[in-house]
Amino acid sequence: MQKLIDDIYRSHSRRVLATLIRLLGDFDRAEEALHEAFAEAARKWPRDGVPDNPMAWLVSTGRFRTIDQLRRRSRFDASMKDIEDSLYPAQEAEIGDMDLIEDDVLRLIFTCCHPIIPADAQIAMSLREICGLTTEEIAHAFLVPAPTVAQRIVRAKNRIRSAGIPYEVPDKDQLPDRLQRVLHVIYLVFNEGYSATSGADIVRTDLTAEAIRLCRTLLALLPDLEVSGLLALMLLQDSRRAARRSATGEIILLADQDRSLWDREMIREGLALIDAATGCGAVGYYGLQAAIAAEHARKRKAEETDWHRIVGLYGLLLIARPSPIIELNRAVALAMCEGPAAGLAIVEAILSRGELRDYHLAHAARADFLRQLKRFPDARLAYEKALELCRQQPEKAFIRKRIAELPE
Repeated sequence: MQKLIDDIYRSHSRRVLATLIRLLGDFDRAEEALHEAFAEAARKWPRDGVPDNPMAWLVSTGRFRTIDQLRRRSRFDASMKDIEDSLYPAQEAEIGDMDLIEDDVLRLIFTCCHPIIPADAQIAMSLREICGLTTEEIAHAFLVPAPTVAQRIVRAKNRIRSAGIPYEVPDKDQLPDRLQRVLHVIYLVFNEGYSATSGADIVRTDLTAEAIRLCRTLLALLPDLEVSGLLALMLLQDSRRAARRSATGEIILLADQDRSLWDREMIREGLALIDAATGCGAVGYYGLQAAIAAEHARKRKAEETDWHRIVGLYGLLLIARPSPIIELNRAVALAMCEGPAAGLAIVEAILSRGELRDYHLAHAARADFLRQLKRFPDARLAYEKALELCRQQPEKAFIRKRIAELPE
């Protein structure tokens, strides 16, 4: 039973939290209610059995536990009485409505992405509340101290509370203004699932599935080429999931993957979306990334990959949205066309500018180029730097394997 509750917490707690935030109107109160609800489940479900609708049960239990607490406090604090009264109107139909619960995560993303909240706080709060990442994990992802992230989140919550920002998807005429931020958050959710920041597994399928579901919902609300581009990108990347790990959990690089394990249905849908977008002649940031993923998806063998075209697409991405991460990815593609020295020159230029110094994949790429150039002592040092910065167990194991394979 405890494993079942743990699985439900892992897979559905962020959706339950999103609904509690809507019903209780407060992030902190909702977090407390969420933990109360799961604690109650651990006490009651082994005795009474799992309810027919566990998510609705958890939302209802969390909400009423909060109301009970407010009632007790209101005996001593008159201000609590007003909050209790505001929460008490019957909303049972809403709580039991699974469609509303499903959409609450999207409402929460739009709330976190409200224009009055600074962009860095929007992302930090979204990763905290929607992905369930800890403050330390977010700090590591953004290469900033944990207290900085904590302050951003607290300030963002205070702004939402003081400005009375509603927990809702805005009207259609307001959707385009917030679209890029919302797409960014959905892609962050997907990325955290596709390559987890830390932990024993590189994949969190609950997050990749949730990001794809959210993007489908958004596309239904707002048919837009960038939304369909992001959906195509996520489908094409997620199609490789079964081939990315060995039976023992070891990472398998793209070039070494068994492509017969790739999900052909996801590929078919992703290619149809990106082909429709390119057919319109208007491909945006996510569409370009999807076009790169499509280049891999169309080939049955790694050696058939058109790396020159991929380098060109990365060049367009750099024009659309300059970024050292994209520059790093282009360096890897360029090395496939012109050799490791070309890739190494770009990566060392990025690092010499002080960018990506704490990003383990930049050091891992540099190490790999050095290894291919047979500069083994330099490669060892670069791998060791990547290992020092890496927090994910499968990636650590992969880097250790690379180090062990180097000649003495």
